[in-house]
Amino acid sequence: MSESRWVRDIRVYCPVAPATLAALMAGHPAAVEDDPTAAALLAILRTAPLGDFGQYREVVELALGYEGFRPGVGAVPTLGAVGAASWSPTVILTAIHDAEADVEALADALLAAHPWDVPVMAVSEPYRLLVRG
Repeated sequence: MSESRWVRDIRVYCPVAPATLAALMAGHPAAVEDDPTAAALLAILRTAPLGDFGQYREVVELALGYEGFRPGVGAVPTLGAVGAASWSPTVILTAIHDAEADVEALADALLAAHPWDVPVMAVSEPYRLLVRG
């Protein structure tokens, strides 16, 4: 079997401007760099030890989509209105890091930089990443 290392990933659901999502869908991945919200979160996700793949650094995965939600009473929505269903153009940014790395300060920075009052972010349980030996 191949060699492996134990890692976790940190995944951030990031709202983007409709024009950013349209550019990404049209095949222009660099458009994410010009979106103010995504750029701020990417800068944090590119901070070591996140995205460390040995000879490759600042590795971030990018997925496209929409985030649906209905703000409840007491919510302070950045987009939409309390009680109304809303859809936000969204990218999912994922960075992998060693399972034992301390990323608490970076996770706190991501929470502080995210515009939603309840951001959707997750840190995975450790899993084995296969690597060539």
